[in-house]
Amino acid sequence: MTKKTFSVPNISCDHCVKTIRNELEEIAGVERIEGDADKKRISVSYEAPATEAKLREKLKEINYPAE
Repeated sequence: MTKKTFSVPNISCDHCVKTIRNELEEIAGVERIEGDADKKRISVSYEAPATEAKLREKLKEINYPAE
């Protein structure tokens, strides 16, 4: 299992974190998502077929691009 933490500057509140969590959970292979609105970070634990590229693509698609 891989764990990746993304810095997401567009996060402004817990609702943003919930939106991101709901969207990323739809990606096959995503196991766990943790978010911190204050630090503007999202941590995702995943395995194949999920990839970092797929996670970044989804974040960009939902207007929460990762740095």
